Amino acid sequence: MGDPTVEGMYEDGTGLLTIGALARLTGVPVKTIRNWSDQDLLPPATRTPAGYRLYGPDAPARLEIVRSLRDLGIGLAAIRSVLHRELPRGLSGTEGSPSFAETAAQWADALDAQIRTLQLQRAVLRSVAARGSAAEELPTMTELARLSDQERRRIITDFVEDALDGVHAPAYRSGLLAAVPELPDDPTPEQIDAWTALTALVRGPELRAALRRLAEYSARTGPAASGARAAGGAHTAGETAPAAQEQAAQEQAEHEQAAQEQAAVRVAELMRRRGEEAVTAGIAPDSPAAESFIAELIAAWLPTQVGTPDPPAEDGPQARGRLLEQLETAAEPAVERYWQLLCTVTGRPAPPRWDLAGTWTAAALRAHPRTYELDRSAFDGTDPDRVMYAYEQVIRDVSAVVAAVRPEDLDLPTPCAGWRVWQLLDHMVWENLMATSIAEDAPRTDHAAGHLGDDHRAAFEDSARAALAAFTHSGMLRRTYGPYDAPGAMLVQQVVVELLAHGWDVARATGALTGLAPTVAEETLAAARRIYGAAPRTEGGSFAPERPAPPGANATDRLAAFLGRDPAVLLGRDPA
Repeated sequence: MGDPTVEGMYEDGTGLLTIGALARLTGVPVKTIRNWSDQDLLPPATRTPAGYRLYGPDAPARLEIVRSLRDLGIGLAAIRSVLHRELPRGLSGTEGSPSFAETAAQWADALDAQIRTLQLQRAVLRSVAARGSAAEELPTMTELARLSDQERRRIITDFVEDALDGVHAPAYRSGLLAAVPELPDDPTPEQIDAWTALTALVRGPELRAALRRLAEYSARTGPAASGARAAGGAHTAGETAPAAQEQAAQEQAEHEQAAQEQAAVRVAELMRRRGEEAVTAGIAPDSPAAESFIAELIAAWLPTQVGTPDPPAEDGPQARGRLLEQLETAAEPAVERYWQLLCTVTGRPAPPRWDLAGTWTAAALRAHPRTYELDRSAFDGTDPDRVMYAYEQVIRDVSAVVAAVRPEDLDLPTPCAGWRVWQLLDHMVWENLMATSIAEDAPRTDHAAGHLGDDHRAAFEDSARAALAAFTHSGMLRRTYGPYDAPGAMLVQQVVVELLAHGWDVARATGALTGLAPTVAEETLAAARRIYGAAPRTEGGSFAPERPAPPGANATDRLAAFLGRDPAVLLGRDPA
C-alpha cells in the first residue's frame, strides 16, 4: 500500500498539500506538476521525512498562473524569470529582472507580430486560391507581402527617383513620394493582389516612361517653371534681395501654388462631373450642345494658369488648345492604374476614373477649337409636314429590319465602329424615347441605361409609337427648343437621319437589303448634309470622315457613306 501522505493532504495540521492532492484540486496531472517543480516553477514548500514533496496553500494559485502562461505559448525560462521577479527581492528574485507587467507587454508584442504574420499568410493563401495562382507564384507573393512599411516605401521611393532623375519638377515629385503603400496589419486578398500588381508595374518600363513624360511636361509648363525663369532673370540682372525678402517671396509663392493646386482639383472635379453628365445625357462631343460645357470648363480653368508660361487670358483657340494638350498629356493609362492600385493597397477610397469624362472632354475640345458661333442656316428649309412624313416612312422600313433580327444576331458586329447589333437597337430606342421626352418638356437623362428589355422588337415598336404620338399631339414640330431656339422640326429631322443611318447599319450587319425608305432617303441625305456638313469629323465625335459611295449606290447607301460608313464592306449573318 502506498504512503498515505502521498495520496492526500498531509496530516500535520499545517495545511500542506501532497502532489496528488494538488493535482486533484487543479486538474493538472501529477507528471506535469513534478516537471514544473523540477523546472523551479513550482518549488515545494518542504518534503516529508520519506522525501515526498509538500506544497503550501499558495501552490494552486501559482500553478494556475504557470498553466495560463503555458497556454499562451510562453516558454518555461520566461515564466521562471517572471515568477522569481514577483517574489520579494532577496528571496528568489533577481535584481534587474523584468516585472510581470513588463514581460506581459513583451509577450503581447510578440503575439501581435505572430498574429500579423498569420494574417498575412492567410491573405496570401486566400489570394492564391481566388486567383488560381500557380505554386511557383507563392514564394514571390509571400516575399513581397512580408516586406516592412519601410521596405515598401523604399521600393516606391527608388522607383520615383529613378524615373524622374534629372527632371526639375519638385511639386510633382513630392506628390508621388507622399503616397506610400502601407499594407494594413490584416490585409485582404485584394490588397495582396494589388501590392503584387503594383510591384510588377513599377518594375516595368511603361509606368516609368509615363511618369517621366508627365514630370517633364510639369517642369516645362507649370507655375514652378515660370517662377524659376523669373528668379533666373533677377539674378542675371544683378538683383540680390535681402534674406527676409527672399523668405517672404518664397512663402508667398508656396501659398499661391497651394491655392492653384486646390483650384486645379476643383476644375478636375468639374470636368469629371460635367463630362459624365454629358455622356449620360447623350450629348455628342461635336454637337452644338457641347459648347456650353466647354465654355464653363474653360472659365473655371483659366485662373489655374496664372503664373504659367504665356498664360491664356480668355476663352479662345489658345486656351482650348492648351487645355486639350494638358488632357492628352495626362491620358496615361499606366499612371491611372498606378494610383488605383496604390489606393487599393492602402485601403483608401479609389480615385474617380477620368477615362470617360476625359475622353469626352478631349473630343469636345477638338470639335470646338474656338468659341461657338451658331450657323443658323442649318435651321432653314425644314418643312414640319414633310419631316413627319419622312419619320413615318423611315419607321415603317426600319421596323421591318428590326423585326427580322433574330436573338442570335444581337451580338453581330455592325458598320458603326465598336457597336454590336444590340447596342445599335438600344440606341435607336433611346433616340425615340429622348425625342418623345423633349416633346413632352421632360428630357430624359438615362442614356446609359438599357432600353431593350427582353424583346427588342417590342421595345422598338413601342418607342416609335410613343414618339409618333408625341410629335403629332405636342406641337413639337412648330416649336423651338434649347438655348439656340432650334426648331422642333429639325430635332425630329435629326432623329430621322439617325434612325435611317442606324437602320442601314443593322440591315448591313444582318444581311438585309439596305435600300430603306426610298421615297424620303434622298431628302434625308440632303438634310444630313445641311445639319452636319460643317460638323468636324474628329476622334470621339459622332461621325467618321466621309467615305466614297460606290457607283450606282442608292440614297441610303450614300447617306451611310456621308456619315462615315463604307458601303463596300460586306458584313451580314451567315445563311440560316
